[in-house]
Amino acid sequence: MAMSLLPFGSLPPHRPREFVPANLDLNDITAIEALFDQLESRLSGVQTSAQLEEWLLAASELSAVLEEDGSRRYIAMTCHTDNPEAEKAYLQFVETIEPRLKPRQFRLAKLYLEHPLRHQLPVERYRVHDRDAGVRVELFRDENVALETEEARLGNEYQKLTGALTVQYRGEEKTLTQMGRLQEQIDRGVREEAWRLVSGRRLQEVSNLDRLMDDLVGLRDKIARNAGFSNYRDFAFRSRGRFDYGPGDCERFHDSIEAEVMPLVRQLQASRRQQLGVDTLRPWDLSVDPLNRPPLVPFKESSELESGTQTIFDRLDPVLADGFRTLSRWRLLDLANRKGKAPGGYQSTLSEARLPFIFMNAVGLQRDVETLLHEAGHAFHALATREEPLLAYRSAPIEFCEVASMAMELLAAPHLEVFYSPEDARRARRVHLEGIVGVFPWIATVDAFQHWLYLNPQHTRDERRAAWVRLMDRFGGDVDWTGFEEARANLWHKQLHIFLYPFYYVEYGIAQMGALQVWANSASNSVQAMSDYQAALALGGSRPLPELFGRAGCPFDFSRATLGPLIERIRQELDRNA
Repeated sequence: MAMSLLPFGSLPPHRPREFVPANLDLNDITAIEALFDQLESRLSGVQTSAQLEEWLLAASELSAVLEEDGSRRYIAMTCHTDNPEAEKAYLQFVETIEPRLKPRQFRLAKLYLEHPLRHQLPVERYRVHDRDAGVRVELFRDENVALETEEARLGNEYQKLTGALTVQYRGEEKTLTQMGRLQEQIDRGVREEAWRLVSGRRLQEVSNLDRLMDDLVGLRDKIARNAGFSNYRDFAFRSRGRFDYGPGDCERFHDSIEAEVMPLVRQLQASRRQQLGVDTLRPWDLSVDPLNRPPLVPFKESSELESGTQTIFDRLDPVLADGFRTLSRWRLLDLANRKGKAPGGYQSTLSEARLPFIFMNAVGLQRDVETLLHEAGHAFHALATREEPLLAYRSAPIEFCEVASMAMELLAAPHLEVFYSPEDARRARRVHLEGIVGVFPWIATVDAFQHWLYLNPQHTRDERRAAWVRLMDRFGGDVDWTGFEEARANLWHKQLHIFLYPFYYVEYGIAQMGALQVWANSASNSVQAMSDYQAALALGGSRPLPELFGRAGCPFDFSRATLGPLIERIRQELDRNA
């Protein structure tokens, strides 16, 4: 794969390799498998606990090299969905290399867990590592490797399809992301025209996206049954390492959101309708400023977004500031939207260099500022664990990874004057908080929908749409979709997590609870809150989830008792930023 396809090119390893040859050809699966052979042979000769720990580090080094290679290919593919070379390299990894790696990784984990000296290792140090390894061994099935490869291929098809979607708007070709900016225009006719164009373009792909979902549900149900589960939901909870909560907790979380958040959602919607002076809120009325002020314009060029964000971190904390400067120095930021680029945003860690990369599609919206702050939080998490020897501990459970990112949005909010006047900064903070209120019901909708999908794998497309509509009725609030019922029934098509990362969404809600608690703590003692936040990030994944939350200064709890006061605090802050 050409280095020119990567924004950052070549990066040196954070530590010199001690086990993996420096000249290893990462396209040569035979050479890679020979290293697994060496690890297996070496493990059989381990005679002390110290040697076993050295063996773990060698295995970790190999995993980091391979993981970074996969990340590089994914980054190149998402940066250039229209580049055949990038797609070929990525598909080679997921279709040829990764399927050969999974059985070898499973065998290494199994041999390690069975090793007689394992129990002589420090219990607290390896408790989480061994627990997670045990789940991987428990769930691995040879027959699922090919199914998971096909699942990855279908995910790539979704990325390619959605990344290529454009519309013709007044004589110009626009990506759907670029069209999003028009939803902030004061002219209601412009908003409606843009919304109809985007919605209509998505509806042209209904059959293709439904086919993808049909195939994915069938594949995932088969994967679960091969592993001894009666449904994919229970398999997914186990495979995602959800040791500290279960499906019932998530369902109660949905109920809490309905009880605690939806009243504020409806209150905000009623206020918006009155301020806009409209009889009903239509889908194209949800992003415009309700006082008909022109859209917030935090920046025009992505370079301004980057420099402004650096200034925020300079003001917020010296460690964070140095971390973001590192990303700029190594060209680990690809921020601007362009044709052929996959939608969305993400942070991916290059595991051998131990450096984070941020990908997004900035077009000059306030949401772009929030996205970069969010992904920077993930990046700071990666940087905080650079010196952790074990790859497995250099990342945390998603539920806490998202605390790192969502808390960063909130902690940085007092410094938004970098991009705005004081008045516009207050407005931006209000937009952000309203977004948090609005995302809770969306999280509940997406999560509950997936529970239904995989508990009813034989469903028809009409039944699937009906299930989604019932959830929109429960969590959608007071928005008038008259005449656009088909668009509403297929709105889930735009949520890439449903296609690419099944059951990876409720984590955002759980994490938002943690982030809001960090934010609340910061209001009382900003220095202590930042110290607790950074100390928790530095733990990586070396502690169970409740301990990570606790170190950040917030209990691991997403019940109504915790959610209610946080929503009330948001209500008060919205009043202050009115």
